[in-house]
Amino acid sequence: MNFGENIRLAWEGIRAGKMRAFLTMLGIIIGIASVIGILTLGDGLTGSINDQMSTLGATNIYISLQTKTTEHDGGARSYTESDLISDEMIADLRQRYASSIDYVSLSSHLASGKAKDGDLYANVSVSGINDEYLVANDIEIIRGRGITSADINDNMMIAVVSDKFVNNMFGGDTQLALGQEVSVYSTFEIYTFRIVGVYKYEQTMMNLSMAADVDLQTDVYIPLSTAKKLSNADDGYSSITVVANPEIDSANFATVAKNYLNKYYAENPSFQISAISMESMLSTVDTMMGTVNIAIAVIAGISLLVGGIGVMNIMLVSVTERTREIGTRKAIGATNGDIRMQFVTESVIICLIGGVIGIICGTLLGYFGASLLGVIAFPSAGHIALAVGFSMAIGIFFGYYPANKAAKLDPIEALRYE
Repeated sequence: MNFGENIRLAWEGIRAGKMRAFLTMLGIIIGIASVIGILTLGDGLTGSINDQMSTLGATNIYISLQTKTTEHDGGARSYTESDLISDEMIADLRQRYASSIDYVSLSSHLASGKAKDGDLYANVSVSGINDEYLVANDIEIIRGRGITSADINDNMMIAVVSDKFVNNMFGGDTQLALGQEVSVYSTFEIYTFRIVGVYKYEQTMMNLSMAADVDLQTDVYIPLSTAKKLSNADDGYSSITVVANPEIDSANFATVAKNYLNKYYAENPSFQISAISMESMLSTVDTMMGTVNIAIAVIAGISLLVGGIGVMNIMLVSVTERTREIGTRKAIGATNGDIRMQFVTESVIICLIGGVIGIICGTLLGYFGASLLGVIAFPSAGHIALAVGFSMAIGIFFGYYPANKAAKLDPIEALRYE
């Protein structure tokens, strides 16, 4: 008997018991839909997280002080000015690896508070930045200008504010905001700055907030030297951000930069330099999310095992019901292999149909689930191929025992069966 004849007989058997076949498929449908839906949702979520992190700078390297651990170390230690990363260290690093470094982003927090003008207000966080901070962090100036090296050299009392800030304080008129003075009321001080630029506020993972726009806290950027002077901050930095040249391996350069700066800390008993690249962080997130997706998919896949047992059960019932048919076919020359192949084919077709329906349901489930998270996601070709292959494997594995039982029936006893 050829393969086409087996498919025809299997299809006729399924059509003869449509409801029973559908109920048999239900376990496969639920299992495949769960796995595809979860993997699709996981892929969409991973992609969304990667996109969000990439907006922070795909080639960024975060360099910071790290406590040295010793066998007598009882915990974290406070750093002094001599422990900080100095301007000289940064200049030496830039000079040594000029072709590998595009920008160095420096910042120093001054205060948090409210900008007020009569009944108008805006929640703000005031930070001093260097002249490379805005471009290094991909912050778009939509009106006026950013912070310049001249502003830093002259300790200018100027500020760059967000468009959200302008909406609250100036009715959204960015041109009107330029040149205006704004007073920021913090816990202990009142600071007054002149607005020279407006940037476009972008919500990211780092500044995620559920507050309404009117209560949203946004950054006000002032010259780095001004912030340090107003806060009497120490010279130096506990952390800096280096933007690597896109042509180089930022993960590898993070190690290079760390080793170079640690030469300055060879004699420091308490601190050393730590460096991690955004590329490494993205890779870690991918690995973690992949592990979580697989673990959840395996749990969901248990329903496939239940579905497979259902397939075996219904095929055993089918063998019992068709015992006389098996005896007749053997009497006219069908071999054990023919009988076995007929029932295995029927089992595989049931599982394949269930698998296809499950893929469709899983795709819709994953798509709508991802949409609720603000992500558009579809199952990958690999996931679909895996689902189809798994469906066939279930059909063969759980269909073989009933098929083998049918093949071993004695034709005379089968013809006598009532």
